[in-house]
Amino acid sequence: MQLQDLVLLTALPENSEAAQEGLGFNGNILETNIVNLSVVIGIVVSFGGDALRSLLENRRQRILATLEQANQRAQEAKQRLEEATSQLEFAQKRAEEIRQQGKAAAGKERSSLLARTEEDGLRLETAKDETLALQQQRAVAQVSQRAIQLALGRVRDKLASRLDPTFHQSVNSFNIVLFTNYKPG
Repeated sequence: MQLQDLVLLTALPENSEAAQEGLGFNGNILETNIVNLSVVIGIVVSFGGDALRSLLENRRQRILATLEQANQRAQEAKQRLEEATSQLEFAQKRAEEIRQQGKAAAGKERSSLLARTEEDGLRLETAKDETLALQQQRAVAQVSQRAIQLALGRVRDKLASRLDPTFHQSVNSFNIVLFTNYKPG
């Protein structure tokens, strides 16, 4: 006995004519619809069950494959994220090293620049003092030269006005006396 016969027999009342005579016409619509639905469901389940199971199994395999691919992509993304994170950490460390080196180099350069500026300042101060001393010497020399020229000019003028033969004779005599009395020491 098949599933269809079992469904058909359970749907028919036991003391009905159809149950006693076999299959026949049932005039009750409610009982007929239930019987027809039972028969259709039984046929669909028996014939379409394998196809439905096959479709469901295919669907399940595709879902599992999709999940596996998603897991694989998630693992790859996680690995790329870890690599990117390690590269970022390395880049941050390298940037900090460069920043520290830059600060150290800037500090050294600043110290060097300050030392050179101080040396240049001292050199300029020395050069200024030397220039002032030289200018002062030149000014003193010019003033002295001018004073000597003026004094010599006055002496010449006095000598020219007082120079007569007797005065000339007395100056020469005085110088001769000085040379004769001179004894080198």
